[in-house]
Amino acid sequence: MIVGFGFNKLSVEKKETPKGKVDINNNVTIKALEESDVKLGNDKQNVLRFVFEFTSKYEPSIGTILFEGELLYMEDAKKAKDMLASWKKDKKLPKELMAALLNAILSKCNVKALILSQEVNLPPPIPMPKVQMAQEADKNYIG
Repeated sequence: MIVGFGFNKLSVEKKETPKGKVDINNNVTIKALEESDVKLGNDKQNVLRFVFEFTSKYEPSIGTILFEGELLYMEDAKKAKDMLASWKKDKKLPKELMAALLNAILSKCNVKALILSQEVNLPPPIPMPKVQMAQEADKNYIG
C-alpha cells in the first residue's frame, strides 16, 4: 500500500521555441530502494522508500522536464525483506508491484509536468484530448 509521495527536485528548462515536429519522450526510472522508518502516531512503521526519476525530453533539443522524488510503500515484513533482497541482487521487483508503483508515479508526474510545461511555453508532455466535429453526410446523395 502506498503511504507517501513527494518530490525532491522539479526542473523545467526551455532551450528554444518549438518549430515544426516535436518528439517528446517520457521515462520513469526507479533509482533506488531502501528501508525507512515513518512515524505514524506514536508508533514507528517500517516502509520501503522508492527513489524515482521522471523525465520528459523534447527533441530536437527544445527542452527538458526532470523530477526526482520518492514514494513510500508499506508491506508486511517478510515480503518487504524479499523485495529488498531481489532489488539488491538484480534490481527487479514483482511485476504487479512495479506496475502499481509506475502508474502512481506517472499519474502524479504527468499532472505536474503538464502544469509546468505551460509555465515555460513547452508543448504538453502528454497527448491532450481534442474535440472533433462529426461531418454531416451529403444530403443530396442517392445511392
